[in-house]
Amino acid sequence: MNIEKYYEIKNSLPAPVQLIAVSKFKPAEDIQTLYNEGQRAFGENKAQEMKAKHEILPKDIQWHFIGHLQTNKIKYIAPYVTMIHSIDSAELLSEVNKYALKNDRVIPCLLQFHIAAEETKFGFDLRECEEMLNSADFQNWKNVHICGVMGMGTFTEDMDQVRREFQHLHQIFDTLKQKYFADDADFKELSMGMTDDYPIAVEEGSTFIRIGSAIFGARNYNVPVND
Repeated sequence: MNIEKYYEIKNSLPAPVQLIAVSKFKPAEDIQTLYNEGQRAFGENKAQEMKAKHEILPKDIQWHFIGHLQTNKIKYIAPYVTMIHSIDSAELLSEVNKYALKNDRVIPCLLQFHIAAEETKFGFDLRECEEMLNSADFQNWKNVHICGVMGMGTFTEDMDQVRREFQHLHQIFDTLKQKYFADDADFKELSMGMTDDYPIAVEEGSTFIRIGSAIFGARNYNVPVND
């Protein structure tokens, strides 16, 4: 773990931008170490791994789910998750709403858009998203609250391409804000930017950056996960 790098990144961020420390595949001890430095927001991409860590770590940690979420795994995070960044289908949002209702919660969510060149990444396109937002079903999902959008740039050394992708996501955000969320002050989040491209993301309006390897080091795939 690189505590100096953590403070370097944290201290470089303008006031509206929040740092999510991506702790996936990292042991609870590493999270506790960063927690002791004052970090509260952590990102995970495996529901059962998040659940296991939630059970043994301080209860004021803000858990952000940032990975592809399977509908049959929502039950593991619905009672406590702070925000789900990766809503990529109407079916998924419907299921999150169902489990939020069971837990008497309203879960903040971000809509994930496919902005990268890689086909392997998940996410809405704008047409699909607008179909959902215009649907009667969406109006009835009272236990989810859409707070913004999320996207992942292409894994490439071409930072000009990544910048264009982040600009595109910001344009999507602006379109949705104007058409659907103009009166909702909570629709304000752009979750974009990771270790290799977060400075560009911040320049292009990101409010959440998701940083893992720069702080925690390379991933440890030997951490037991039952997802």
